[in-house]
Amino acid sequence: MKPVRVTTLLWMLLLVLGLGATGKGSPEEASFYYGNFPLGFSWGVGSSAYQTEGAWDQDGKGPSIWDVFTHSGKGKVLGNETADVACDGYYKVQEDIILLRELHVNHYRFSLSWPRLLPTGIRAEQVNKKGIQFYSDLIDALLSSNITPIVTLHHWDLPQLLQVKYGGWQNVSMANYFRDYANLCFEAFGDRVKHWITFSDPRAMAEKGYETGHHAPGLKLRGTGLYKAAHHIIKAHAQAWHSYNTTWRSKQQGLVGISLNCDWGEPVDISNPKDIEAAERYLQFCLGWFANPIYAGDYPQVMKDYIGRKSAEQGLEMSRLPVFSLQEKSYIKGTSDFLGLGHFTTRYITERKNPSRQGPSYQNDRDLIELVDPNWPALGSKWLYSVPWGFRRLLNFAQTQYGNPPIYVMENGASQKFHCTQLCDEWRIQYLKGYINEMLKGGKLVPQSFGNLLYQQSEACCRALAKSHANGYRDRGTYCLLPLRPHHCCSTNAPPEEAELRQDYQFWSFVRESSGSSSLFRFEGFHIFLFSGSTIITFFSLSLFGLCWDLRIRK
Repeated sequence: MKPVRVTTLLWMLLLVLGLGATGKGSPEEASFYYGNFPLGFSWGVGSSAYQTEGAWDQDGKGPSIWDVFTHSGKGKVLGNETADVACDGYYKVQEDIILLRELHVNHYRFSLSWPRLLPTGIRAEQVNKKGIQFYSDLIDALLSSNITPIVTLHHWDLPQLLQVKYGGWQNVSMANYFRDYANLCFEAFGDRVKHWITFSDPRAMAEKGYETGHHAPGLKLRGTGLYKAAHHIIKAHAQAWHSYNTTWRSKQQGLVGISLNCDWGEPVDISNPKDIEAAERYLQFCLGWFANPIYAGDYPQVMKDYIGRKSAEQGLEMSRLPVFSLQEKSYIKGTSDFLGLGHFTTRYITERKNPSRQGPSYQNDRDLIELVDPNWPALGSKWLYSVPWGFRRLLNFAQTQYGNPPIYVMENGASQKFHCTQLCDEWRIQYLKGYINEMLKGGKLVPQSFGNLLYQQSEACCRALAKSHANGYRDRGTYCLLPLRPHHCCSTNAPPEEAELRQDYQFWSFVRESSGSSSLFRFEGFHIFLFSGSTIITFFSLSLFGLCWDLRIRK
């Protein structure tokens, strides 16, 4: 144990010394900027099918890999919980539409359940008409309330039968099955849906599902499984985009993109070329892994170099990173009408050579170590720190790296810091204030963009937290504060109906001039503050899709 402790202390000392040299915490980073988001910038709410719908085996729905993963009862999920009921959203559509209307939101982002539409995952085998009708009714209800649907095709809940028969995303045939599934969705809903997201955070799906095993399907294929899964996911995305582009776009006039999550990587010492290279490598292994093939036609060169060299040192004849053919590179390049971006925190990065004899793994392939500043505000998850300035830098990186694409910020936010029975979220208030302001400082986001403010796991509604969270991370959302309906999932420790809102007025004092009075709502695992007139901020269970009008930030 002593060597590990010494190593930890050494890296912490290095970080503190490095920070002293780089001058972090500059007035430019800490300052608050008062201004307006551009006209057309907007906020809204969103969800994912698995974490909200429930009805896991109702009306013809087939099992997903997350159903099987959470039903295993082997300690893979916090409290051995399942999402069999979740927020019971499958049966509460009309009530939820009413709540959305009361919130005056413009858009709602939700994901379709692949196994609800195709119980076996294969269109040629079976199409569940009740699943088609469910989502069709949801879309119609949204549109009749002047709420635009934003639809994610796949948010991690792969049909279990595709995992059993073909190995899931380890099999290249998944790209064809996904294309067929996407075409079904375009055909059934594309006359009304104009914004499509193929995959949400595929990096986590690949790494945690096929490398660490912390997420469904729970496989531990170190150094190989995640790269193969990602390779096939990228091909699937491209096939779906091309299908829409050639068959549906002229009729439906919609947009198709992908949503990628990445934290910012800052060099420990900005005067050290090795740290600068390591930070760049961190971003390429994170965001570039998926974005570079889509915008440039191939994996980042640094990924090909490092994984190829490590593979050779480990005695392999070929790189563990799959290779795109020339035809595939051309086919994949340009397959996105917008870039969806998720961001939560920042890491300081410095180089560390990982011997190849340690064995193949994603972490070892990068030859770097991630560090945190002990002065950064810690939040509810061990990995999560509030570092607002990293958000603006990531937005700038994505914009410059990929040719100034339209950027839709899909996910951001803070999990519960500690247990409390009253409203005690000043830490979240500061997090949101800082991150929103850094987005405003950037001033580069295109008009008619979408802003996502908060990602979090709800205490009662989003029950399927992965084992990694159970083993110390303990990601928790805020408690239900003011339930409007009896079915809404609330903690048994939730405060009474007349909740104290002083802290929220403190947070919003900087927008009170344009916002007016506030009301607190609870929507299916969401914690939503509605400010009449101009500003909507949402706290919710999985991903927030932002849409509002003009968010005015004033002194």
